[in-house]
Amino acid sequence: MHSKLPNIGTTIFTTMSQLAQEHDAINLSQGFPNFMPDEKLIKLAQNVFSTHRNQYAPLGGLPELRQKLVSKIETLHHHTYDWQTEITITAGATQAIFTAITALIQQDDEVIVFKPAYDCYEPAVELCGGRIIPIQLAAPHYDIPWDRVKELISEKTKLIIVNNPHNPSGYVWTSEDFKNLKDTLSNTSAYVLSDEVYEHMVFDHKRHISICEDEELAQRSIITYSFGKTYHVTGWKLGYATAPKSMMKEFRKVHQYNVFCVNHPLQYALSQILDEPSHYMELSHFYKQKRDYFLELVKDSRFKFVPTQGTYFQMVDYSEISDLPDEEFCLELIKKHKLAAIPVSVFNHKNLQQGHIRFCFAKTDETLEKAAEIINKI
Repeated sequence: MHSKLPNIGTTIFTTMSQLAQEHDAINLSQGFPNFMPDEKLIKLAQNVFSTHRNQYAPLGGLPELRQKLVSKIETLHHHTYDWQTEITITAGATQAIFTAITALIQQDDEVIVFKPAYDCYEPAVELCGGRIIPIQLAAPHYDIPWDRVKELISEKTKLIIVNNPHNPSGYVWTSEDFKNLKDTLSNTSAYVLSDEVYEHMVFDHKRHISICEDEELAQRSIITYSFGKTYHVTGWKLGYATAPKSMMKEFRKVHQYNVFCVNHPLQYALSQILDEPSHYMELSHFYKQKRDYFLELVKDSRFKFVPTQGTYFQMVDYSEISDLPDEEFCLELIKKHKLAAIPVSVFNHKNLQQGHIRFCFAKTDETLEKAAEIINKI
């Protein structure tokens, strides 16, 4: 059989989590919390299964959920979406990203991607016949090289993919970044796909600026979000996308034949928990405490780090410990030290080695303490 993705294997997240399980290692690799979600949300979900909401939801999603989400966006970012035509509930953010790329990209279209990049972007572009234009970010700060962006954008550029806050580096886009993006796109017809799943995890007096806060950028952008990241329920696989009406119309053409609609009862549970904004408004504080606790625990280790600005990931530099390529170093961590991390080179252009690996600190304090004990002995 001729493969449409001949160079794609099993995702690194699956690989490292399987190895962690096989070797009984502490798993700081794949990005999921190992603690329970809010008890009220669980009870809401349990209760709704005994109601009539167990059949298909509307294509765009539960109306009351969409209404509350557009109200939330208007409050936080001062941009108004039409709940009927400009927001769609999806089977997680990854499905939203795939749907957006499929709706927008045609044969030979160019797509600018900032590397290291979440690994679902490029295969979707490749499946659609598009061409990736990679822009490598430099460790340890991973800020955007705007001169390089302006060099590479062309009349063939159909899409720029933005991830803010950025996974895996944790970089948070600034107002100057958005000004540069706007200037760069001013004389083009390119669209933006803005992956904002870590929107509520921003630290140290930084602020998450959504791309929809600028009206011109909003009119050419699809934004994707994740309930799983915000409410500690990654296994629910629920997210949503927003876009101007004309773009959402194309998005839904793909969405309706991909999944049509997504989990109806859990949409209802999420619509109820949205009545309590504290769940997302206090999330940055919650994860900042996690980050600070973890970094305090490992401050005397041989790993070097710049505290992450956002997400629940921390990049660390292991160059003073080993000169192994990062994938080999991560295998050694698992097999020898019983600790799982993610090698960052797999997200870089041409697997560039920068001497960095990624830890996830969305874990219980007990797990972080056990991991730190290992880290400090390496």
